[in-house]
Amino acid sequence: MSAGFQAIGWNRKKIVYDLVLLAGVIAYIGAAIVLDWRKAPPNSAADLCGLWIRASGACAFLMLTLVLCIGPLARLSRVFLPLLYNRRHFGVLTCVVALTHFAAVLGWYIADGHPFNLFFELTKWSDYASFGTMSFKVFGLGALLIMLLLAATSHDYWLAFLTPPVWKALHMLVYLAFGLLLIHVAKGLLQDERGAWIAAYFAGSFALVAALHILAGWREAPVDKGEAARDGWIRIGPPSSIPDKRARIVAAPNGERIAIFRDGDTIGAVTNLCAHQNGPLGEGRIVDGCIVCPWHGYEYRLENGCAPPPFKEKLATYPLRLSDGMVEVEPRPLPPGTPAAIRIEHV
Repeated sequence: MSAGFQAIGWNRKKIVYDLVLLAGVIAYIGAAIVLDWRKAPPNSAADLCGLWIRASGACAFLMLTLVLCIGPLARLSRVFLPLLYNRRHFGVLTCVVALTHFAAVLGWYIADGHPFNLFFELTKWSDYASFGTMSFKVFGLGALLIMLLLAATSHDYWLAFLTPPVWKALHMLVYLAFGLLLIHVAKGLLQDERGAWIAAYFAGSFALVAALHILAGWREAPVDKGEAARDGWIRIGPPSSIPDKRARIVAAPNGERIAIFRDGDTIGAVTNLCAHQNGPLGEGRIVDGCIVCPWHGYEYRLENGCAPPPFKEKLATYPLRLSDGMVEVEPRPLPPGTPAAIRIEHV
């Protein structure tokens, strides 16, 4: 948990996750090549490269679409949380598939007898005068460079080195990569192949990502509005309104989310952001007195927000009080690691 460079801790779930991903990629690309081959058998090495270009490009786009769907799906239903835990593996494999797509493009130019034409296309500066004259390959290359950056910084070492807020902001570039790929497809593939199913494939992918994000945002909008503070305190409700071993999530007037957990007769309030990847702690549960983040299992003691030794992570805590039988929280955070939990006599 603490900052430092460590090798990936492989376990059975990670291995199964990765094997399923790899099998899916092989099956998809294999099926696409077979179907394309039957439709138009290749007559040259360049045609063979073209088969891989089309199959790997469609696969990489589908994978990136699914990567962007995992987040909102996990917020809509806990059933999808297992997909979220190793989403970085999904993203890295997407980058690998995209790299093979780029390698096949280079192979096509070489097989066609013009190995430097791609370089000439990308450096024809007069084409950059307007969006209409820019090569569609520029947008694909931009998306690939973003995916390479995200894959290279996916390890926890970079998370600790850059700090979670910076790391998370950096990885939001995945949405820019998705947009660039949509332009890459619209200016490239859809100019030559006008089949209705092809347009539906890519338009449907965009619609799916947009719809899931809008739905997840709509469901969480009431929480993000923030609770009104009375005399500087936010009323949560009776202790029994906080599920045992679970949390109620409220938002401070400034929008900052607070997770109020109950463990039997002990109630504590911490920031909703895990110190690891800013994961939603309030969606986790308490195990042996520790709050367990639902994303990657990071643990923090309920009474003070400190990770158990030998780990050193600390969460900001919030003052609590019991007033007229109601639990109230003060929305001003205390320094990370400050004891702030309270005990109650009856739930």
